[in-house]
Amino acid sequence: MSTPATKILIVDDASFMRVVLKDILVSHGLVSQVYEAGDGLAAVESYKQFKPDIVTMDINMPKADGIQALKSIIQLNPKAKVVMVTSVEQKHIVQDAIKSGARDYVVKPFDRSNVAMVISKVIRAR
Repeated sequence: MSTPATKILIVDDASFMRVVLKDILVSHGLVSQVYEAGDGLAAVESYKQFKPDIVTMDINMPKADGIQALKSIIQLNPKAKVVMVTSVEQKHIVQDAIKSGARDYVVKPFDRSNVAMVISKVIRAR
């Protein structure tokens, strides 16, 4: 299920979490290029610059949180594929993210196969 032309933007204020996500996605052959951002404002700027095929977006971050960044990215591209990443399954925040345009979400700590399945599903969705 490799998608060699897939560019991903991984957004998380914890560099360790970006490394873990990148490792999961690369080891499952889901991405060819990986870009990273450490906060919501950098996420929006990176989205404009790199035009990734998919974005993983942490919710709790400095400068602009994941929901604010998601809304900005959806304004730039209503078809953007954004998967939210949350450390605790906060239903109301995840529901707000889905209403705001997120395609799906994954929960920390990561279940590697679940992360790969969700990202693969979102990449394939039209």
